[in-house]
Amino acid sequence: FDSLPPARYKETMSTILVWIQQSETKLSVPQVVVAEYEIMEQRLREFKALQSSLQEQQKGLNYLSTTVEDMSRKAPAEVSQRYRSEIEVILGRWKKLSAQLVEHCQKLEELMTKLQRFQNDTKTLKKWMAEVDVFLKEEWPALGDSEALEKQLEQC
Repeated sequence: FDSLPPARYKETMSTILVWIQQSETKLSVPQVVVAEYEIMEQRLREFKALQSSLQEQQKGLNYLSTTVEDMSRKAPAEVSQRYRSEIEVILGRWKKLSAQLVEHCQKLEELMTKLQRFQNDTKTLKKWMAEVDVFLKEEWPALGDSEALEKQLEQC
């Protein structure tokens, strides 16, 4: 009986596996190019929520690891190896998920910064183009008005 996992172990294992599966599904959504800042902000909030959830689930993962260690000391070698293999697979998926999440957040933050910069540059360029348009539509000075011609030349 010492080599059997406690009921809490099975429940925690099930919870962690379901959580990992759901999180992997959320992260596997294809990364589409988005030019709307609000959508990007929403996606980043989702990633941040997933990171918080990951930290909350860490306690369960720690419990599984320590329980496997305890059972390994008491269980026969083949049983111990089975539990160790099971936890190693979960830890591998956990690490991969955690790394992907960090990578997605960083990439999205970079893209949001670039989009914000692009939008600001576009706004500045449009303003400049409107000013140039007004200037080009101004009436040209008469040919004999050298002072007005010099002024317009400076503006050009």
